[in-house]
Order: sequence, then structure tokens, then C-alpha cells
Amino acid sequence: MAFVNSIFTWLMKKRIHQIELFMKYPYDVQEEWFHNLIDSAENTEWGKLYDYKSILTPQQYQERVPIQNYDTLKPYIERMLNGEQNILWPSDIKWFAKSSGTTSDRSKFIPVSQESLEECHFKGGKDMLSIYCNNRPDNQMFTGKGLVLGGSHQVNQLNEDCFYGDLSAVLIKNLPIWAEYYRTPDMSIALMDNYEIKMDRMAEATINENVTSISGVPTWTIVLAKKVLELTGKQNLLEVWPNLELYIHGAVNFAPYREQFKQLIPSDEMYYLETYNASEGFFGIQDQDHSEEMLLMLDYGIFYEFVPMENICEENPKALMLGEVELHKNYAIVISTNGGLWRYMIGDTIQFTSLSPYRIKITGRTKHFINAFGEEVIIDNAEQALTKACQETGAEIKDYTAGPIYFKDEKAGGHEWIIEFDKQPNDFEKFVDIMDNTLRAVNSDYDAKRFKDMALARPMVHNAPANTFYNWLKAKDKLGGQHKVPRLANERKYVDDILEMMKSV
Repeated sequence: MAFVNSIFTWLMKKRIHQIELFMKYPYDVQEEWFHNLIDSAENTEWGKLYDYKSILTPQQYQERVPIQNYDTLKPYIERMLNGEQNILWPSDIKWFAKSSGTTSDRSKFIPVSQESLEECHFKGGKDMLSIYCNNRPDNQMFTGKGLVLGGSHQVNQLNEDCFYGDLSAVLIKNLPIWAEYYRTPDMSIALMDNYEIKMDRMAEATINENVTSISGVPTWTIVLAKKVLELTGKQNLLEVWPNLELYIHGAVNFAPYREQFKQLIPSDEMYYLETYNASEGFFGIQDQDHSEEMLLMLDYGIFYEFVPMENICEENPKALMLGEVELHKNYAIVISTNGGLWRYMIGDTIQFTSLSPYRIKITGRTKHFINAFGEEVIIDNAEQALTKACQETGAEIKDYTAGPIYFKDEKAGGHEWIIEFDKQPNDFEKFVDIMDNTLRAVNSDYDAKRFKDMALARPMVHNAPANTFYNWLKAKDKLGGQHKVPRLANERKYVDDILEMMKSV
């Protein structure tokens, strides 16, 4: 296995030169992909509608094609779901990634072309391993297996030629045969629908494997880890899998979970690698082991634009191209892809942490914020505040959500938080004060509203019982890696719903 590991590591590292190329020439690479996408789709129904044949520059493209969201593309996608082809993209679309992103009842079906599978999602997966092998040339990852927490839905057939499932299920069903050999558990378990049974089966199926890497959302990885330790009677995961060396994560901020992972995997040599992979595309990879920034991947068949958050509510806001963005400003991402998404706003917000090369961090969602009083609190602010409060009170957070408390009579407004702890703070009121003061330190608008409690009072924080969020998601039939608790909301829908459930328990 050592020889095979050396061969795989060498093959993976060969891609680094191409990555360095787009880091050095970002505008050329993006321009080339822009023309490639426009030329490819000029004879599709969408391409004819906007006369792609006559579009010569990205500026003309921006002037002619309005910014889209799922609702505006939905009529076209529904026809594709019924088997029509050459609508948004020229090659046959046979796969759709079912995505909700939040606990919303409405599902999105994102078209996944063969090109987006090969040139985006699979390429991203290979690049992730290339970067790891380059940063850790002495790795032994390929001497064992990768434990993958797969999708929460079976692949379903829409018609004779079309299928859908969540993204991980779609990827697993299309992986080459050799990749299946290095993955555990087998597909029958990885694609199970029932997440409660699935966690038990995954633990049973993997405890005797030589697991060298784990990929999955932090929350569900912790659930699985606890099942494994319960089954084996071991104290930590290294006693079960002594060769474990890499954890690949994404979808949620890792900071609140870091301390729990240090306890589960007590090794300074453990490598943590974050990726930014969504149903719509693979966008970023943490390329430096000393930094949590992610390299924006520019040669995956995606043309990027960025809308400043201050313009997000305009009817057709001006979008900036890569060369126009600034450091540390919040932008909504707009993508055009080789899966047939055109000027599509995916709903995530990012900040650029470096412009040479282009590195980013995810700051939240365009719809997940609290701005009931002009405070403009985003998820990044909340994560910083919670991380600081946890560090200073010894707490560990499992899940949380927050929403506004509206003005009533003579009382000021405020924010109401529901937090479920894995480890309770040593002083709950101190935790709340540190969280509040950190929010004031990182967000001047919040600080101004908190002045003498005039517009915003001290946060109201509920210490939720164990399994509150798990039971809430379960009650809505939303268990699984694709479903996440909405962290912040500008209305009380989620807070009130969870509080009502807590009363009835």
C-alpha cells in the first residue's frame, strides 16, 4: 500500500502547477471561461433568447442578461426535469442535485451536466487532495480509506433518463470505480434515507476499517464519532483509527466545533481542510495549512461576478467582476456555469481576504442576517462572538439560531437567541455578556444601537435542552447533511417555532 500511496501522491501533486497558473493569471483564466461558456450555449433556447452569438464581452453580457435566482430559472428547470434538452445547456442533463440549504419546505433542483461533474465537482475533489498532498508530502492517506458522510436521500428517478438526489448522492453514484475502493462505508449505507439508522450502520461498518480521512459536515461528524466511541468503548477516534490524518469539512463555520474535534482527535498532526462545495458548483479550497482562507478556484467552468451587499435589494444590482472587488467587503456571489446557471445568485455572501491570489471566507447568506433595527448583524459577526464567548467560558456549542425582538410599548428591541450547548459555559451570564460585547466590537452598527439600550437591549438567550435542534429538524423531516439550522433570521419564524416546541417537551 505504501507504493500505491506514493504513486497517488505524485499524481495528485502534478495538478499544483495548473493551480499556480490561475493564481498568477486570474483575469485571463476567467475571460477564457467566459467565452467558452457563452460559445457553448449560443444555440440553446436560453442562448438564443439573449442572442449569445452577438455577445463579445462580459460587459455586454451583464447589460443583456439580468441577474437570476432559482425562481426566475425554475420554469426552464422544470422543463428539463420533464426530459427536455438544450434549454439552458447544450449537453444532455440527466442529473439534478436536490437542494434546500435551509429548513424551507421548498426544494431546488440544480441541473448537473456531465461537464459540471467532470470539470467542476470531481476536479474540485481531486484538487483538494492535490493541495493536501502538496502541503503534506509525507502523508499516508492512500494506505487506508476515506470515511464519507454521504447524502441523506436515495437517488430517485424522475423519468426514463433523469435522476435526482442531494449533491453527495449524485457524486457518489457517478464516481469512477477506483474511487469506490478507497471510500467507506459502501453505497448501500452511504445513501440511506433514515439518518438515525444510518449513523448506527455507518459506525458499525467503519470501526474495523483503516480510516485515514473523514469528510463531512461537522455536526453530523460529531454525531457519528460519538456513536463510534460508544460502540468501541474507546476514549477518542485515534484509538479506533490510529492512522487518521485528515478531516475535510464545509457547509458551516468550523470555529465553534474546533475544540470538540481536538478532544475527539487529540493530535497536533491532524490536518483540517475546508472546502466550499455547493450543489451549484465547487468554489473554494483551503490551500494553506496555517490559514483558514479558501482559494477561489477559477478554472472549474464558472464565471464569477460579485454584488456588493449594500446594493443587494436593487431590482437589477450592478455586479462587479474579479478585478473590481475590494478586500473585506461583503459580496453576494453570482455565477455562470457549465451546468446552465446564468448570472445566478447562489445566496451566499463572502469577503475577499486576499487579492493576489484571490482568497475568500464565507460570511453568511443573503437572506440570513438580522437587520430589524439597522444593526446589520451577519453570520460572520455571530460566529466571532460565539467563538470568543466559548473560549472564555469553556463552553462548546452544538447549534443555535437567533431572531429579532420587536419594539413593544416603551421597551427597546433586541435579539433573541436559542443556543444548545455540548458543554455548558462555566458562567452563563458571563457567556451572554462576552457574546454581546464581542458583537459590539466587530459590528459598529450593532454597537451604536446598543448604546445605553436605546434601540437594542442586551440579548435574550435561551439555554436549550439537549437534542432541541435535532428534534426540531426531525419533526420537519429535515435530518441530513443538506439541511442546516438557519443561524440568523430577520423575522421570528424559526425562533418562535423552536420555542413553542421547547414548551411542549
